[in-house]
Amino acid sequence: MTLSSTFSTLGLALLLGLLPPTALAGAGHDHGEAPAAAAGTALPRFAATSDLFELVGVLDGQKIALYLDHAGDNSPVKDARLELDIAGTNVPVTRVAEGEFQATLAAPLAEGVSPVTATVAAGTDTDLLAGEIDLHPAAHTDAAPAGLARRTVLIAGAVAAVLLALVAVWGLRRGRAARMGNTQRVGGTA
Repeated sequence: MTLSSTFSTLGLALLLGLLPPTALAGAGHDHGEAPAAAAGTALPRFAATSDLFELVGVLDGQKIALYLDHAGDNSPVKDARLELDIAGTNVPVTRVAEGEFQATLAAPLAEGVSPVTATVAAGTDTDLLAGEIDLHPAAHTDAAPAGLARRTVLIAGAVAAVLLALVAVWGLRRGRAARMGNTQRVGGTA
């Protein structure tokens, strides 16, 4: 096996090793579409529960979407009245649909953990629910995921190795051609 075919084989092996497995799989050998990755950051949320009710709140800026369900079967609570207190401040709540409410904070919540209490009245049932919401600054939202950065470094290293191998092969062939051109035959016919 010559040196150039060795480098070619190594280069091909490196490139094939970097391909995702689905690139080499034939028909029927893949596992379908990969699930779509969630874009952006998740909105802060809280949950407050009791034996009768479950309340989930999703905070989007100063707006809060509230979802009230029965704890036993997760069905929306019909004809419910809801009072909400976050960090000691009463927050007005408006009913949107069965089991769905919305609220708007007068001012943004401070970073950290804030207590949440909700009073629910539905028919003859009344209950007090307690929970907390944890707000913290997004840490490095502009940074690439660690797996992506590692893969990029591996690909860059492999490409650099292949390029170096190709340069080495080119240099060896050029040197061999130069040596072949400089050798002169000694002797001859007389």
